[in-house]
Amino acid sequence: MIGHELGGRYQVIERIGGGGMALVYRAHDILLNRNVAIKVLRSQFVHDEEFIRRFRREAQSAASLSHSNVVSIYDVGQEDEIHYIVMEYIEGKNLNEIIKERAPLQVDESVRIASQICDALDHAHQNQIIHRDIKPHNILIGRNGRVKVTDFGIARAVTSTTITQTGSVVGSVHYFSPEHAKGVTTGEKSDLYSLGIVLYQMLTGSLPFLGESPISIALKHLQEEFEEPKKLNPLIPQSVENVILRSMRKNPEERYTSAKEMLQDLETCLLPERRSESKVDFHDEYDEDKTRIIPAIKPLQRGAGSRNGGGDRMMREEDVYPVAKGKKKWVGPTLWIGLTLLILIAMFSVVWYVKAMLDVPEVAVPNVINMTVEEAKIELNEVGLIIEEPLIQEYNPNFAEGIIFDQSKPKDTLVKKGTSIVLSVSTAKPMTEMLDFSGMTVEEATKALIELGVAENRITPDERNSSDVPVGQIITQDPLPKSGFDPATVLVTLIVSKGEESIDMPDLTNLTEKEAAAKLEEVNLKLGDVKEESSFTIDKGKVTKQWPYDTGTPVAPGTKITIYLSTGFPPEALEYTFNLPVAPTQNGKKTKIRIVYADARNNGENQEWGTRTIGKSQVLSVNMVLAPNKDGNVSVYRDGEFFETYVVNYMDAKNNTVPIPELVGEPTAEPTVQPTEPPATEEPATDPTIAPTEPGDTGSNENSNVNQTGLVDTKAKGKEKSGK
Repeated sequence: MIGHELGGRYQVIERIGGGGMALVYRAHDILLNRNVAIKVLRSQFVHDEEFIRRFRREAQSAASLSHSNVVSIYDVGQEDEIHYIVMEYIEGKNLNEIIKERAPLQVDESVRIASQICDALDHAHQNQIIHRDIKPHNILIGRNGRVKVTDFGIARAVTSTTITQTGSVVGSVHYFSPEHAKGVTTGEKSDLYSLGIVLYQMLTGSLPFLGESPISIALKHLQEEFEEPKKLNPLIPQSVENVILRSMRKNPEERYTSAKEMLQDLETCLLPERRSESKVDFHDEYDEDKTRIIPAIKPLQRGAGSRNGGGDRMMREEDVYPVAKGKKKWVGPTLWIGLTLLILIAMFSVVWYVKAMLDVPEVAVPNVINMTVEEAKIELNEVGLIIEEPLIQEYNPNFAEGIIFDQSKPKDTLVKKGTSIVLSVSTAKPMTEMLDFSGMTVEEATKALIELGVAENRITPDERNSSDVPVGQIITQDPLPKSGFDPATVLVTLIVSKGEESIDMPDLTNLTEKEAAAKLEEVNLKLGDVKEESSFTIDKGKVTKQWPYDTGTPVAPGTKITIYLSTGFPPEALEYTFNLPVAPTQNGKKTKIRIVYADARNNGENQEWGTRTIGKSQVLSVNMVLAPNKDGNVSVYRDGEFFETYVVNYMDAKNNTVPIPELVGEPTAEPTVQPTEPPATEEPATDPTIAPTEPGDTGSNENSNVNQTGLVDTKAKGKEKSGK
């Protein structure tokens, strides 16, 4: 039953109680989002059509009650063979539990509870509904102290055929009224008698009638007087005891005429002027139902003149009429003795029959824990026991699904054959319903999952591109919303949006406008504005930079990119050729000359001009680009060793006043013995982008005048150019 959804709207959560006829569950009304109590008819009554018909009729009658001290009836229904009543769920305890915990209760508390019960009964009686089962078990006390009477009309559905069924009507025999015990029609005053017993129990902590069997208790309700409550609890005011004495009269005519009258008495019994009132007095000698000793009755002869010489009549012993002569004195007593014996025999026969019906052999309860329900059924049937339906189904972490983990009667307990055993069966571990985290951040979802019992190390965010969900919000999840999961083992993946799919920005530097547009289109980007700027390093017509994204930066598809094209050198740039005279270390001997220079094109960083192998003096030309704030310099290495660095100033170059350097490496005289090796040949510059001076310009000694000091008589050539 637990976990079952009754009527498509009541989700059964747990079992909270039960009685002889029904089991009570706490459930959740999905439609109205509230907790309710559901009373389900026990399985042994589901095939009794008369019982079911009365059950429904009385439940519907109870639903017509609307009172603050009556548990409201919300719904009555049937699903297959399950008959149920949906009612108000009360957070609290029943009166029986409170009496067990702390009886005797305070007088004022007991009277307050009894007054609210009486008020509920008055409302029911006015609606022609008799409770017939008033007892502490059916009185609920909410957390706010409000008294709620439940089970209205259910007892009326019990027919006389159920009087011998264990756990049904017999279960309430301690609260029977005498007329109920007789089996005659019960009315409003029967409820007042039961309420008197409840008040008696609250104030004394005990019941007025106890016995070894239900029949003996029922007979005490009929024949015996109960011990007065003040003898058990002297603190009870006489006015309160009078309420109990009057409500518990065996003769219904001597009780309160109505619940309203009893309520008025309860509401005033604690007033100062009533606390010490005299004890209520009843004339027991006029009680026709009271058991008493009747004097023996003897037959006496009538006087003369009667027919046949006088007839016999029954006279009491104290009558003084003389006994007629000739008549046998033993006839009358014999007749009465025989009649008495016959009655006694009949009574003993009835008692024997009832006892025979109730005297069921006892059997030992077997252990069915760790069995399946089918195995337990076979085991219990072998000893004459049955499984009570429905089973208690709840999760137990120590037992597998479908295995019994508890039984209502322990192993080897002696019970009557035919007794029902309540079994608790482990169900699958209840799954927690997954929440919907769509639109949340990872932090918000993680916090919610931790509250559900999921460890943080079991939560994994997974970033995905999305054009619909904002960055940082959850797109979807695994497990999906509303699916069941086990918090102890689940692995949760949160799919988080990182926005639209990004593209790594390509490098457009040194590309033409057409090439840049093609490359952008290739990666799903667009060419935006095209701007121009001068550049020392990028050739004219090629891209100097891109905006607003640098190379490698993620870019959303379709983004427009602005490029800057080079217009060449800026107007103030100066192209200058620096002529450097060089000579071998010794005439006729080869010398390696390496030149490194720096100018405005490489931000002052050195770059190779090249290496030349020379055998005679000559001039090497180094082409440079200078700027007002960017001078140039030329460094010379001879045979791998640093020789000298020459600075080329922008203003000197512009004014053609750059100092002419001395001959690099003045040669020594040639030896007298000419070498036989072939003439030296010059190696080409290793940097093809920077052309050295043409041979005709740098010349051999025939084209250049070398003075006696060894210097080449050449003039530096410079020219000022506008940027290209």
